[in-house]
This record gives sequence, structure tokens and C-alpha cells, in this order.
Amino acid sequence: MFRVLVLALGLASVLYAAKEDPVQWTLAPVDGVSRVAPGSERYLELKASIQPGWHLYSPTTPPGGPIPTKIQLTPNPAIAAYKVFRPQPVRKLDPNFQIETETYTGDVTFLIDAITSANAAGTATIEAQMRYQVCSDVKCLPPVKKKMTTELQIASGAPAPAFALPAGYQLVPESISPQSAPATRNPGSTSNNQPLLPFLLTAFGFGLAALFTPCVFPMIPITVSFFLNQSGAPGAAARGGGWKQALVFCVGIIVLFTGLGFLVTAIAGPFGVVQLGSSPWVNGFIALVFFVFGLSLLGAFELRLPSGLLTTLDRASQSGGYAGTLLMGLTFSLTAFACIGPIVGPLLIASVQDKGAEPVLGMLAFATGLAAPFFLLALFPSYLKKLPRSGGWMVRVKIVLGFIILAVMLKYLSNVDQVLQLHWLTRERFLAAWIVLFALPGLYLLGLLPMEGIKRDEHLGVTRMLIAAVLLIFSMSLIPGLFGARLGDLDAFIPEPGNAGLPLAATSPTSGAAGYFKNQLDAALAAARQQNKLVLVDFTGYACTNCHWMKANMFPRPEIQAALKDLIVVDLYTDGTDADSEKNQKLEDEKFGTASIPFYALMDADQNVIATFPQLTRNPQEFLAFLETKPGAKVSMLR
Repeated sequence: MFRVLVLALGLASVLYAAKEDPVQWTLAPVDGVSRVAPGSERYLELKASIQPGWHLYSPTTPPGGPIPTKIQLTPNPAIAAYKVFRPQPVRKLDPNFQIETETYTGDVTFLIDAITSANAAGTATIEAQMRYQVCSDVKCLPPVKKKMTTELQIASGAPAPAFALPAGYQLVPESISPQSAPATRNPGSTSNNQPLLPFLLTAFGFGLAALFTPCVFPMIPITVSFFLNQSGAPGAAARGGGWKQALVFCVGIIVLFTGLGFLVTAIAGPFGVVQLGSSPWVNGFIALVFFVFGLSLLGAFELRLPSGLLTTLDRASQSGGYAGTLLMGLTFSLTAFACIGPIVGPLLIASVQDKGAEPVLGMLAFATGLAAPFFLLALFPSYLKKLPRSGGWMVRVKIVLGFIILAVMLKYLSNVDQVLQLHWLTRERFLAAWIVLFALPGLYLLGLLPMEGIKRDEHLGVTRMLIAAVLLIFSMSLIPGLFGARLGDLDAFIPEPGNAGLPLAATSPTSGAAGYFKNQLDAALAAARQQNKLVLVDFTGYACTNCHWMKANMFPRPEIQAALKDLIVVDLYTDGTDADSEKNQKLEDEKFGTASIPFYALMDADQNVIATFPQLTRNPQEFLAFLETKPGAKVSMLR
């Protein structure tokens, strides 16, 4: 009876919440003009009336908190394409989510730019779908879905009334219908993050690499034999029971490492991790962690967990059954921490700087890579005999990984140097360090660097020789960068040259340094007014890898340089610790409603926005089309 009562109360509360909706919507053509010609555009007004005390969230409110408002048109053969524009929201700290959100109160009007199909005719019913969430200062309602309709009279010869977007309206990029989307962008490019799939594959590869460490590899045959013996049956029956034991063992590994991912996400917060990428304190801490783990892999010292904890878990795992096997998986993971920790630590730290879910997903992928071979060998135990024997090669894996982790450490150290503008770790010093750190493991594998794992007179195998050759070739390929040569995609991870801003305009044969400014928007606007040019505003960052890539690989292209000579270029850095960065952050947030970098905007001398282009692109024609946008064109958000 009690359960029935609880269920009834829960159902009643849900029904009550569904009925309570403080937002009323209307949809109609702008100025009431419903006649439109085929193949032309008509703006629709989607108005929301919000009751006092409540607020609606903007479509561009940051992730990690409430559900942003999503507006779409139902697919209709009369509509070829559409875009949604939102008015300027109020950005402030939300007491319900303890993060900054973008909200509307009172009456708010969204604009939908609908383009009719060329062969459409007659009366067309246009339906808009809205999904949104509203909150007060003390509570939030569940997300709501609603639909509103209006009619358009499509007829040849219908007038085309002039309409200009009001000030402050911005395109909602996610609202662009597939038909109206411009040229395809680099897939997976995000404002601050790299694509998720390569990260997960890298984490999975790290899990496989961890198998070949001295703490893990010798345990493989012992552990698989344990699975087979647990069933107490011979032959196929043993294999049948062994795979179940192996599955439980693998679950123990996955639970531990995925739990670490959840712990990191809980500590950093789903929204806070996005803000850490440029912090000199965070980057300094990451560099320190990488340094410690790198030295550990090189044999300077050994990282160990408390022996009492391991002993307790080991005794518990000997209880037998599936519970014992699960605890055995946990114990195995902790016991192997001396070798796995230097791999897990950098992976976790790197994932914290990206998306909020990446620590969890990264640890899940890592643990899967680490656990999968145990499961497969339990299914096919005959392959145990084909595994290479334990030996010095496992120590070599540790040593090589130690050098590579020290090289990665320098990337985070350079972020600190660039954000604080210390200029200690210059491009030349960074490259010199990388050349040495990638050459040393190559020399080590050739037996020329006396360290643990390789004897001076030991036979040089083909595999070891090829890996050493790859490391030495990569090291030597960095040498031209010391003398100013570009290094392609690697330039995204390497400090900018001392004249980092000059490739934007000043290196053009027909353009002088007077056409380039750094953190001086007023001076750039004055120069644009004097020379009757547009201003290219580049919101960029000292530690932004995508920004570095654009400067190193897109701007120096001849066709881009030819377009830049007709522009005044100003770099506005947003991730520094100085007053200029704070001012530039505020400008980008207030004027464009975004904090992403790189972000490009074309403006005239009076700060009227001609066009904007968010994020990185590898398509030079797409970026060139943006740079050649002429004054008088409708404000657009290319992507």
C-alpha cells in the first residue's frame, strides 16, 4: 500500500509539473506580411511571454547546467532552408546551477529566417518546435516541448519587404538547417577541444601499452590460469567457466579506472573543466605531474600505494567466487599502479582540460584496452603460449614512455610561459628540448645510451631498430623549426615565433607592419577609418592550439595574404592574466555572445559587424570567402 501511495504522489507531481508552464508562445510572420514569393525569404517572429519570477535559457547558454532553448522548424517541402536568430541574453551566475548562464525574462522575440522552395506554391503551414526549460531563483521545471504554427501564402510576384536584423541579434549556429549550411568544416572541430574519437582511441591504446610494462605483463599467464582453474573442470568446461571469471575480473579493472574518471569530473565539475585550459596554475600543476611520472618511468624512483591497503584487498580477493574475482581485478589494478600510474595520470590530467565527460570516457576506454586481452586469452588460452616472454623489452617500453611524457610535459610548461608572457621557453628552446628528448630514446634503443634494459653488447633486433629510427627521424625533422621553418600541424603545439602576429599581415610583400595591431582595437579602428579598410578582429589565445594552427598554416597561404593586404588586422588575446585579456574577454562575450577561440570577425571602422567566422578551418576557400565579405552584406555566422 505504501508503494502505491508513493507512486501515486510521484505521478501527481509529474502531472502538476507538466501543467505548470510560465511561458506562452506565438508564431507569426514579421509585420504580419504572410505573402512570399517562391525561392525568397521571410522572417518569422517567435515570441515568448515569460511570467514574472521565471527566466528562460538562451539557445547559446553554456553547457554543464540547464537545458538551452532549442528551436526548429518541422521539415516542410515548402521550406528549403532556415536559420534561427536570438536576441542578446543576460549573462550572470545562476543560483540553481552555480555557473554562468544566459537568460531571458519578460517578453523575448526569436527570429526565424525561412527560405521558401523554388517550386512551392499556395498556402503552407509552418510549424516551429521548441524544447526549453524555465527556472525561478528557487526551483526549475522539467524540460517542455511545444509546437506553434503559422501560415505563409506562397505566390509568384509577392513583394519582398526590406528587413534588417535588429542590433544585438546573433545566429544560433546549431539551428542552421542542413540545406542552408555552408561548406563543410573540419569534422569534429570544437571551440576548445579536439575530436572525441581520436582521444578515446588514444586512451584505448594507452591501455594496451600498459600491458607491456613490467608490473602487468608477467601477471597475464598467472591471471588467466587462475580463471581456468577456478571452475575446477578440465578442457572446454574450464574455458566455459574461465571466460565468466575473466569477465568479472575485467569488470573490476573497468570499475576502478572509470571510478577515477567520475572522481575527477566530480572534483572539477562538468562546466569548470572547460575553463581550466589556459590557467597558468592548472598548466603548471599538470607539468609537475608529468615531470614526476616521467622520472618514475625513467627509473628515478618508484610510485607505490600503501602496502596495508593492497594486503587487505588481496586477502579479500582470496575468498573465491565471483566476488573474489571482482576484488582480484581491483587489487590487480592497484598493485600495477607503479607502472600504470605514470600512464593513467597524464591521461586523466589531459582529459580534464577538454570536455566534462572526457575523464570518465577516457578512463573507460583505457580500462577496456587494459582488460580486453585478459578476457580474450581466457576465451582462447592456447594463445598464451604465443605471447613473448617477459624480459628486458618491458623495461625499454618504460624508458621510452618516460622520455615521451617529459616531452609532453614541456607543452604544458610552454602554456604557462605564453599565458604569463615570460618568454623563457621560447620556440627555439622548446624545439631544442624536443629534439633532445625524442633523440635520447632513439639512441637508447640503439644501445648508445647506457640505461637499464639494454646491455651494450646485446643483439639489435629489427623491431627495436625501426622504432629507434622513427624516433630519430622525428627528432631530426624538428631541426628546421629552429631556423624559422614551419612544421605543419606540429605548429599547433609549439610556442609561436617572436614575431607571432606578423604572419597575419605584415609579412605580405605589399603590406607593412602598420596594418597589424595586438590588443589595440581602438588603434586598429582608427587605422581602418584613415585607410578606408575593414578590420579583421582575431580573438585568439596564447595557449590555444587551434589558434596557433591557423596562424602557422592558414594565414601564410598566398591567397589569404592577398586578401589580408586589404584589411587591418588586430589580435585580441583572451587567455592572458593581464588587463588586456580581461577586456578582450568581455568584448567577445558582450558583442558576440561567445568565449570560443579562435573567433574571427570583420568589422567596419564604426564597429558594425560585417561577418563572423568561429573556430578553426582547414578549407582555405571557405576562410577566403569570409575575408572577402563586402560591407552591406547581411550579418552572417559562417561555420
